[in-house]
Amino acid sequence: MPSSHLILGCGYLGRHVAALWRQQGRRVFAATRDAAHLPADVEPIVCDVLDPASLRALPKVDTVLYAIGFDRTSGATMRSVYVDGLANLLSALFSPLPSGGEGPGVRGRAPGRFIYVSSSSVYGQTDGGWVDEASPTEPAEPSGQIVLDAEAVLRAKLPSAIVLRFAGIYGPGRLLRRQTIEKGEPIVGDADKWLNLIHVEDGGLAVLAAEGHGQPGRIYNVCDDHPVRRRYFYAALAKALDAPAPHFSPLPSGGEGPGVRGLPPHERANRRINNRRMKEELGVELRYPDYGQGLRGSF
Repeated sequence: MPSSHLILGCGYLGRHVAALWRQQGRRVFAATRDAAHLPADVEPIVCDVLDPASLRALPKVDTVLYAIGFDRTSGATMRSVYVDGLANLLSALFSPLPSGGEGPGVRGRAPGRFIYVSSSSVYGQTDGGWVDEASPTEPAEPSGQIVLDAEAVLRAKLPSAIVLRFAGIYGPGRLLRRQTIEKGEPIVGDADKWLNLIHVEDGGLAVLAAEGHGQPGRIYNVCDDHPVRRRYFYAALAKALDAPAPHFSPLPSGGEGPGVRGLPPHERANRRINNRRMKEELGVELRYPDYGQGLRGSF
């Protein structure tokens, strides 16, 4: 009997992982608020992590991938989705099964593997240096703090969960700042800040590798081999789009004064993410180890 998998957040990354699992002959469920957008070979479970009662419909599976992102059109806050929604899901997984289940002492619907898609935004370093999984997590952005708080909720309830801290995901149909560049509009920000990226195909491979080889409770950074300064990435993207060369506009004046402290939170962070643990422990062989190859594989 094939193993079964549940994806919460079957969006850009989740749909790619679903396709990989289906290619392996796995049974794939997807928790969704709207089943219309799901691939035909994925079994929908209509529910909402902000509606605890709806989560009773979730099946017991071998592996759970939690990849829910923030939908600004949902009317919910980011904290409610990331923190409260995750807490609701964990409560549902560990609650007793309905009568006729597996008997007392069973951990409800708890899977053998729980893979959580987090973000490298939890790192708040500003000096452009390298960071790895042991580096301090002191995010300046409120969104990064929310992601870190969600990780804490996960650790308290399910310490064996595997956490994947993703860099920016891109690939076919999802290219950072594409419309801005095609319109010839300025990119607001520092052209020399670092971008940390991962092609969606490599992101999918990392999820499957975490399922097969990840150590329980371990954190893995998921990114390519070569962080790139914004000016070079967007210049290459503009060339690929046959668009005008990008130009950058400085941030509006104001704030707390000169230097990092005077920048808005999303512009303070500046770091290069190290992926050594992902490659050595999970054995991930990147198809797109740098942005140049990744852009060629995105059109």
